Amino acid sequence: MDFITIDFETATSQRDSPCEIGLTFVENGRIVDTKSWLIRPMNNEFDNFNILIHGIKPEHVKEKPEFNELWVEIKPLIENKFLIAHNASFDISVLRRTLEAYQLPFPTVNYSCSYIFSKKVWQGLSSYDLKALCNLNNIEFKHHRAGADSRATAELTLKAFELAGVFSIDDFPEKLKTTIGKLYDGGYRPSETKRVNKARYLTKIIGDATKHNQSSIFYGRTVVFTGTLSSMVRDEARQLIVDIGGIDGKSVTKDTDFLVVGQQDYRIVGEDGMSGKQEKAVKLIEKGSTLEIISEDDFLKNI
Repeated sequence: MDFITIDFETATSQRDSPCEIGLTFVENGRIVDTKSWLIRPMNNEFDNFNILIHGIKPEHVKEKPEFNELWVEIKPLIENKFLIAHNASFDISVLRRTLEAYQLPFPTVNYSCSYIFSKKVWQGLSSYDLKALCNLNNIEFKHHRAGADSRATAELTLKAFELAGVFSIDDFPEKLKTTIGKLYDGGYRPSETKRVNKARYLTKIIGDATKHNQSSIFYGRTVVFTGTLSSMVRDEARQLIVDIGGIDGKSVTKDTDFLVVGQQDYRIVGEDGMSGKQEKAVKLIEKGSTLEIISEDDFLKNI
């Protein structure tokens, strides 16, 4: 089975600010090559939070081409190919938003999300971020650099396909319970899994229905926060969730889908370093709950 894994790092919280792209090429079930390019974002502006994540700074890319210059090289590599990304809702939206910013047409590609189908392959885990899954499968890599992340995603995907008995793109709906997304000139269709949308909102924070994003992993899901977020105050994060079309949960219950963990105050948490919400979440997971514990970084990549 042939596919290409794709990963972006961004300079700011804006999706149209890529500063690095990585592609790993798989042919006949074997990794044959990995390529990565540093990118100078528009105006070469960076947020400190993003620099802390990937270590890429303005001086590293000041002599590098902007995305529209690189696109003539990258587009032929992915056109009419099958792409896989870990958190495709992030990486594919970076691609879409950046192409839109430069007024470039979308390529024609099919795509899927290893974050989504990993939940069908390795059930009952407390986290499905790339680092956690790679640790589980003894895959070593330098996290948050695009080339390394794309290669790790390729290795992880090959393991998932082997375990699930996936041999072609036609196996995805039945064996991975995942739809195939599509990007095409003029639009896109998200890659997603079946979900049960919860109808009731548990908060007085009112969402903006015009901002609902059905391709987000948080759409129709109950999200709870614990700890202090570095990137924004708690109420801003809650507002983002309901704007997406998610449900703002006040406490961890059997209906909670995601617990986002920020920095914990050592004066408050228990000896295990976990807040009461996180401790309850872990216990629910141990009893078979599909609740997922994610970091602030993974939260930001999916809003």
